[in-house]
Amino acid sequence: MHTELSPDGRNIIIRIPLHLKRQGGRKKVLPPQGIDSIFAEPHVQDEALLKALGRAHRWLNMLENGKAASIKALAAKEDMDPSYIMRTLRLTLLAPDIVKQILDGRKPENITLERFRKSFPQAWKKQHVYFLISKGNIYL
Repeated sequence: MHTELSPDGRNIIIRIPLHLKRQGGRKKVLPPQGIDSIFAEPHVQDEALLKALGRAHRWLNMLENGKAASIKALAAKEDMDPSYIMRTLRLTLLAPDIVKQILDGRKPENITLERFRKSFPQAWKKQHVYFLISKGNIYL
């Protein structure tokens, strides 16, 4: 934050560097890192990703319990495209600590639902390398 007087000396000019971030289709104003602010949100939940995680586990449960005989049957029952269901079901393969970070709202902003819907390693240790997890945080 930087303050100064206007050239005529009648006004105080306050400059606050801000960052814009897209989240869920909306733009959000973030204060600079290292600045305490009542507007800072250290833990922000990604609602779209949380919804997809919930759906993925519900659909897996339906497949495992015989409520849907196949992906195709599940897609018909849910009135969705089978490829969408397959991409979403990949989320059930995420390492538990990655899921915990998502549920706790501690995932970095560059980890998105679209990133998880792309192919990623199934082995948890390989996921950590792929997503470059270090000291409880995900770095890309």
